[in-house]
Amino acid sequence: MKRKNKILHLGALTLTTGLYLTVATDAVAQNARNCGPREIVVDRLADGYGETRQSMGLGANNSVVEVFASDASGTWTITITSPNGVTCLVASGQAFEPLVEALPAKGNDA
Repeated sequence: MKRKNKILHLGALTLTTGLYLTVATDAVAQNARNCGPREIVVDRLADGYGETRQSMGLGANNSVVEVFASDASGTWTITITSPNGVTCLVASGQAFEPLVEALPAKGNDA
């Protein structure tokens, strides 16, 4: 009975390891497709989607977070650029609307 349990555990471990490696490989491949030199990524967003930078800010580890959008099509993309110049697409979507909102009055948590 002990030998049978060991074989079952070894089989489960092998299956789990194979599944993990498959998922990890897919994640690395997907990340490689979603990242590139900043100049190329920005050009592709402009040429392919008509998107221009709408806002930017400094993120964790000195990365630059930018929002690109197209007023004509309403598409938008959020990117993160690391200090080494590699830009990755984080999210994208449709129905972008620029907002110009006044800050809430002091003491109002709005």
